[in-house]
Amino acid sequence: MNTIKVFAPATVANVCCGFDVLGFAVDFPGDEVVLTLNESKEVTLSKIIGDEGRLPLEASQNTAGVAVQAFLRAIGMEQGVEIELHKNLPLGSGMGSSAASGVAALVAINELLGSRLTRAQLVPFAMEAERIACGSAHADNVAPCLMGGFVLIRDYQPLDVVKVNVNLDLFCTLVHPHLEVKTSDSRRVLRPTLSLKDAITQSGNIAGLMVGLAQGDSQLISRSLKDVIAEPIRSAFIPGFEQVKQSAVSAGALGCGISGSGPTLFTLSTNHNSAQQVGEAMRLEFLKNHLMSEVYVSKINQVGARVI
Repeated sequence: MNTIKVFAPATVANVCCGFDVLGFAVDFPGDEVVLTLNESKEVTLSKIIGDEGRLPLEASQNTAGVAVQAFLRAIGMEQGVEIELHKNLPLGSGMGSSAASGVAALVAINELLGSRLTRAQLVPFAMEAERIACGSAHADNVAPCLMGGFVLIRDYQPLDVVKVNVNLDLFCTLVHPHLEVKTSDSRRVLRPTLSLKDAITQSGNIAGLMVGLAQGDSQLISRSLKDVIAEPIRSAFIPGFEQVKQSAVSAGALGCGISGSGPTLFTLSTNHNSAQQVGEAMRLEFLKNHLMSEVYVSKINQVGARVI
């Protein structure tokens, strides 16, 4: 087999209180990659569909190309690769668009070359692709995109990635208003230091969220979905944020927050009907600020990227 097609899903990073250390995958939307082996000994991108010509075709500047190059260097192999990228995730959306492209390409090349590495072992190569996209080699999008479910990045030095045991069926609602927020801009506005009070509050919330997921305690999850680090600052990029968030909670969501660096908002619910009702309430609230939006509802994706 010389050609393969892989789908990599959108992801929610941070999950409110888990700034840079927690993320989860959803079923859709996501990016697709068609990867073909050849004799050129070079990694090339033949086409990108769906990006309106905004992404670079140079492999060394595109997350899909960078991820494959890093993988091939690590296994000490010169292999010609042609990549066709289908961008179904909007750029600058906060849904892990750059991560999905890199992960899809990584899973594809690993599969074609005999599945030499586990999904967890692929994380560092996907992180290098993230460095190209936003200047920071973070793992809270790429790890869940690769591994599925909720994933905790306990530490980066050395990298320690842990899949979280969840004893509750959860549904995610993603609402993407027609805005674009660059990850680099949203990171630049964050405070370089925290007060002791905020550090304690955030620590309590992330610990509560972990216990709530493990014990299947929806009310503890709800109480813990609060962020005192990034959300108070990043919410300024999203018109009507507080009203949209309140509409989600009033409609039955366990909690609502900014997905990654935004502007997409995410919520968690305990059933599909509630998740749909929450999405509609948020869509209507965004309309009050003259913002159209897309709504996606799905269960938490437990497998991550997959071969089509």
